[in-house]
Amino acid sequence: MSPFPKSTVLGYPRIGPRRELKRALESYWDGRSSRAELDRVGAGIRGETWRSLAELGLEGLPSNTFSLYDQVLDTAVLLGAVPERYRAAEDPYFAMARGTEGLAPLRMTKWFDTNYHYIVPEIGPDTVFKLDAGKPLGEVREARALGYETRPVIVGPVTFLLLAGALERLDEVLGCYEELLGALAAEGVAWVQLDEPALVADPTPEELAAVRTAYERLGAARGRPGLFVASYFGDLGEALPVLAATPVEAIGVDLVRGGVPVVDLTGKTVVAGVVSGRDVWRTSAERALAALGSVRASRVTVSTSCSLLHVPYDVAAEPELDPALRSRLAFAEQKVAEVVTLAAAEFHGPAPAGPSVALAGPVVAEGRSPYAVRAAAQAEHLRLPPLPITTIGSFPQTGELRAARAAVTAGTLTQEEYERRVEAEMEHAIRVQERLGLDVLVHGEPERNDMVQYFAEHLDGFAVTRNGWVQSYGSRCTRPPILHGDVGRPEPITVRWATYAQSLTDKPVKGMLTGPVTIVAWSFVRDDLPLREVVFQVADAVREEVRDLEAVGVSIIQVDEPALRELLPLAPLAAQEEYLEWAVAAYRRATSGAGDRTQIHTHLCYSDAGQILTAIDGLDADVTTIESARSGARILGAVESFGRGLGPGVYDIHSPRVPGAEEVEELLRRTVRALPVERVWVNPDCGLKTRTYEQVEAALANVVTATRRLRAELHA
Repeated sequence: MSPFPKSTVLGYPRIGPRRELKRALESYWDGRSSRAELDRVGAGIRGETWRSLAELGLEGLPSNTFSLYDQVLDTAVLLGAVPERYRAAEDPYFAMARGTEGLAPLRMTKWFDTNYHYIVPEIGPDTVFKLDAGKPLGEVREARALGYETRPVIVGPVTFLLLAGALERLDEVLGCYEELLGALAAEGVAWVQLDEPALVADPTPEELAAVRTAYERLGAARGRPGLFVASYFGDLGEALPVLAATPVEAIGVDLVRGGVPVVDLTGKTVVAGVVSGRDVWRTSAERALAALGSVRASRVTVSTSCSLLHVPYDVAAEPELDPALRSRLAFAEQKVAEVVTLAAAEFHGPAPAGPSVALAGPVVAEGRSPYAVRAAAQAEHLRLPPLPITTIGSFPQTGELRAARAAVTAGTLTQEEYERRVEAEMEHAIRVQERLGLDVLVHGEPERNDMVQYFAEHLDGFAVTRNGWVQSYGSRCTRPPILHGDVGRPEPITVRWATYAQSLTDKPVKGMLTGPVTIVAWSFVRDDLPLREVVFQVADAVREEVRDLEAVGVSIIQVDEPALRELLPLAPLAAQEEYLEWAVAAYRRATSGAGDRTQIHTHLCYSDAGQILTAIDGLDADVTTIESARSGARILGAVESFGRGLGPGVYDIHSPRVPGAEEVEELLRRTVRALPVERVWVNPDCGLKTRTYEQVEAALANVVTATRRLRAELHA
């Protein structure tokens, strides 16, 4: 068996440096191009990635990290775990990811503690696992034809089954992995990477036993490639000695979010993740080399802490950033160069101690009047009907609107003309909602490019990029701001637009803000202050905005926190409890200035929020809207004790399909069986930015029809 390469990365961005894949996907989905054209674009991105990595001097090139949608969905296809109802679809892969007009997609949620979303595998009693190795084998051959030998990357069996909630099917799945190893060996593959990030989340005895079973069995396979088991996002903990006792030859450890292993790994290759795949700051060579020198193993390979999927492509594409800030940054290409440089250096240890940072005092959760007092004041002031209908915030971002925003940047459209177009778009969104019969309106957010970037552009301490795109799911990308200094709010951000929108209608229009945890979670954050302190700085800025909105008469203010669950530490329990304590306190601080008549809403989506429902209740928002339709209303099984207004979503906005009125009505009936009807709100799962007006109007018309039927029945 050939030695493991001295330098590698666990994965690389795959959307394309200029978002080529996004455009190709959306063209294919819209019927404007063929599948052959989509595949051609994908092949071009893969080839360019391998060429770039090789030219940077990286020895170990990964393959099968590219995906047309999601690597977990790819693994489900690899193992034959395609539910029967999708097999007859024109394109079963995208039917599972996005749904069709008559077929709902699979559930989607966050990939551990990142803002990347994956498709949750559906494994039932009738699932028959059958290997389809065409994709990983095809990429090995494709790279070889270009002159590159690669290491296929596959989601490991334990993580895959834990994500699917089907660990009891391990024996069957391992048969497919054994077959896959044989096929890769026959293809001349020297090493295969099996990703097991689930092992850092305090595995149970049953899960540890599954790790032992899986890797003893796979390690015993004859004629196989070398096995590299990669973990990331934290310490392997008790899973490390279990893995070390199996025949796997290489183990990946995250030395950015985890500590140097205390286990003696003599006889193994340790693939040491010392270059962060989760932030954009340059690596301290001194600290990285010290950590590398502290690892006790027969061979140490330098790598990234996780896949570089979570960072933009290249700092060189950001010439407009302040030079002093640019000098501190490393995107994917620069991080590969750091890996190569560190691999050529001489390791030494032990690691120096980190800088001393003064922590603030104990968390004190600021609050408002008791909910019952506020609810009575709001009912008298707002006079809403039962089962009030609203949406989450954004309305479709049309091509004309995006073109106008680009024209302002290019200097071919004046700011005044752009703002007139924004006002016209707001009025259109308001008139659509009035015509359909919604009760609480939104202005549609046409002035915003992104729910975090928009605020970052108006706050001190942030920088925004022009080309720093990071994939969120499928064709969706965001440009995370860079939070590099102390946060402040020089002037009101949303008041002008909220005032204009409310002037267009007699119905209440929500003021729309992004919460402090989410702004920080969806940014690349300075590393010289504790995260809690940064979040509280942002909370103070949000509180100022809440007060200014209330002062101009905005009666409903939504402060979204979809990332609340996302930042929850994977382990241990004490760290999770500490985080939730200060995160809840930060939100309550941000909303503490609102009076009793002002109704505070919050929103969460696609994040297994049922796991932290007590903390969500602790936010003390008057109304919480939450994703439910996409996940089959799973959240309803946990909301009996929820003490405030709640709107479990009845419309999955991440699929182009339009739900029928009967489908919406059934979800509403399930909701009112789980909650007192006076606390139930009716809303989509998330904002409508990614949909077309045609889809939105049809879906919301069905939502209104279903709600009115139920209202009439409940109050007959």
